[in-house]
Amino acid sequence: MEFFVEQAVLDAGVKIVFAKVCGLDNHGEDPEWAAYRDKRLEELFEAYAELDVHADPILEGFNILHDKTGVKRRKNIPASENLIKLLKKNHGMFYINQAVDIYNLISLESKLALGAHNIDRVDGNVTLRFTDGSERFVPIGQTEPVPVAPHEYCYCDDANEVLCRLEVRQVEKTKVEESARNIFYIIQGNEATPDELLHETAQTIIDLTTKYCGGTGIIIKPGIKESAVI
Repeated sequence: MEFFVEQAVLDAGVKIVFAKVCGLDNHGEDPEWAAYRDKRLEELFEAYAELDVHADPILEGFNILHDKTGVKRRKNIPASENLIKLLKKNHGMFYINQAVDIYNLISLESKLALGAHNIDRVDGNVTLRFTDGSERFVPIGQTEPVPVAPHEYCYCDDANEVLCRLEVRQVEKTKVEESARNIFYIIQGNEATPDELLHETAQTIIDLTTKYCGGTGIIIKPGIKESAVI
């Protein structure tokens, strides 16, 4: 599997690195992790109590990115902003499984848009590109495909299936369940995001995931593709 990004997506202001962790065990929950998680969530709940997401450069940077690419703000809340809103509303974070829990907490801490996907369910390579409207998109939790608008930046595999729409919605096909053994991670920023933060966040994902779930990980810089004409 290889990872690519279209030059036009980079030109729009998306910043991206990927990470892989292979050979992990995602069953159960480590008590040490659970204690750390609860402590950090309480700290973040207090830290974000008065947070104005539109005054935060990184969080607002995703909304600015949406404006530049013609995506409506109100219906497309960036993943990290949504996690912070849920934390403030529920005074906590929903537990799905340990690997998902780890990257969700890191997304809250970094304010970057993160995603995780089961490598063994991906067809071929992964490319971050603008859509042309022909792609198949089955959002996570649904069973039937829904239309994809042209000229949205999405992560797609070689079967022309969307794996993540913008930094907003992942899909049923590659969702990370307890049975997942090999995962790739999206670490996405915007023009307000220092490059160092992306790499530090990718390394944190690898370090925490391998500590609590085992496996080995690497950071991947995607290859650049010339953009298709739409």
